[in-house]
Amino acid sequence: MRQDYHPLAWLAWATAAAVVALMTLNPLYLTLLGLAVLASYRVISLRSPTARQWGAFLKAGLLIWAITIPFNALMSHYGRYVLFRLPADWPLIGGAITLEAVAYGFARGLSLVLLLMIFATFNSAVDTARLLRRMPAFLYLAGMITSIALAFVPQMISALQEIREAQRVRGHRFRTIRDLLPLIMPLLTTGLERAMQLAESMEARGFGGSAASISRLLDHTLKGMTLAGLLAVLAGLFARSYWSRQAWIGILLTAGGLLLMAAAFWVQGRRVRRTRYRHDLWLSRDTLMVASSVAAAAGVLIARALNRAALFYYPYPPYSVWPTFDWRLGLLYALFMAPAWLLPSARTAQPDQYPLPREPL
Repeated sequence: MRQDYHPLAWLAWATAAAVVALMTLNPLYLTLLGLAVLASYRVISLRSPTARQWGAFLKAGLLIWAITIPFNALMSHYGRYVLFRLPADWPLIGGAITLEAVAYGFARGLSLVLLLMIFATFNSAVDTARLLRRMPAFLYLAGMITSIALAFVPQMISALQEIREAQRVRGHRFRTIRDLLPLIMPLLTTGLERAMQLAESMEARGFGGSAASISRLLDHTLKGMTLAGLLAVLAGLFARSYWSRQAWIGILLTAGGLLLMAAAFWVQGRRVRRTRYRHDLWLSRDTLMVASSVAAAAGVLIARALNRAALFYYPYPPYSVWPTFDWRLGLLYALFMAPAWLLPSARTAQPDQYPLPREPL
């Protein structure tokens, strides 16, 4: 039986987690969500071959977070709680260093690191090839380009680690900035070799030639429908915002444009021929994971709609530097730990139950 989650379940989890992470700067809720995402990442890292590369990516995010806090504290000198003062004649950084500036930098950096953790967990858990199969047919070219872009970072970090290990075995040590040259040159060469291998493999598999040919008239008609749909959507949005008393005109134009584009995309998608080698099964734990993610995101959205101050956090006066906390919202954020709860332990799983190695693009 499959020992991971369906790609669509992971997509629902990542989307819901990113939405609730962007809705607040409250450090208590962000910390709770970060612990839930970290637990899921730890479980996935025991099974994913690319988790190590994304771990290095997260370390870079933590470094940026560590820089964000003192940077905001040195640049913002407003607040009631003064920690210490720098000479006022120092340009830019001179003045009071306040607790509010430290708290705001902490919350902003935590929000950024949390988004990186969600992104790293999603990419460690989902094979880009499996996700690409779920793309709509008319977006197969954009999906291929996106999957290549997503695979760029872990491949580069993996190559960097391999080069560093080889140089360490040979006794190479970094002392000055000139010692970076033996690291950069092999990294560039490896990147070019992988790009050529990727181009050759794509050409060998007939990339770009899987769409059925159509007449020139139909091709021009589809392009015209897409352009007309986009113009109708733009005109509808403009009409809805400019003539607020006659909003129905904008709604009709927007709906008509969306329908026109949907029809053009549907015809474009029918041109693409696809073959299925292996189907992903949808299991009960996928349903539970999606249900918990949707319930958590919906609960947070409803709480914010009922009380806009429930998730609000701004440490500068006249507001309090101490964040508020509602245990009911805390429980909703804890639901994002579902991937760690529902998946069987990797140590108890049989070796043949692990997912197959990823296929090269």
